[in-house]
Amino acid sequence: MMNHRVFEQTALPHIPVLRTYALHLTLNSENAKDLLQETYLKAYKFWGNFEKGTNVKAWLYCIMRNSYINLYRKETRGPKKIEYQEHHLPYSTTQETSFDHKHLPEKNYDEIFGDEIARSIESLKDSFRNIVLLSDVEGLTYKEIAKVIDCPVGTVRSRLYRGRSQLRKKLSKYAKKNGYILREP
Repeated sequence: MMNHRVFEQTALPHIPVLRTYALHLTLNSENAKDLLQETYLKAYKFWGNFEKGTNVKAWLYCIMRNSYINLYRKETRGPKKIEYQEHHLPYSTTQETSFDHKHLPEKNYDEIFGDEIARSIESLKDSFRNIVLLSDVEGLTYKEIAKVIDCPVGTVRSRLYRGRSQLRKKLSKYAKKNGYILREP
């Protein structure tokens, strides 16, 4: 029988880091909220399968990653949906108007992080970006990352090295401009 209090005490404290990871995966705040909710619904449903004494955070990351992959596959298989109003507006409503972007209901990944670093991270291939984020942003160990993405620890190390190298190249001008690098190594 499931103990609701144990679930709350063990799994819920990880919501902030999982929210950040969901945002990194989806690059959209609304989709990130949906993914986070989906993750916790599955975690609650399968709480009986969680092995006590193991890393709950890595288990939750694994659920989130698998949920994201499944949602992505589902979206790519179906036909593209286009809102009629978005693409067939009368001329009078498409004329340029001024409005304050701060009041838009949805914020993009760029707007939340809003700098060259976030854009550079976004530009990495998924396999490198996920490992860099899990390691350098979320603080997971090599072993935890390997469990989350279901690959050997050696692959994690290799992809992390390559991802960091690509980021270093992409951000070298930014680092020099902002005084993080004073001279070439």
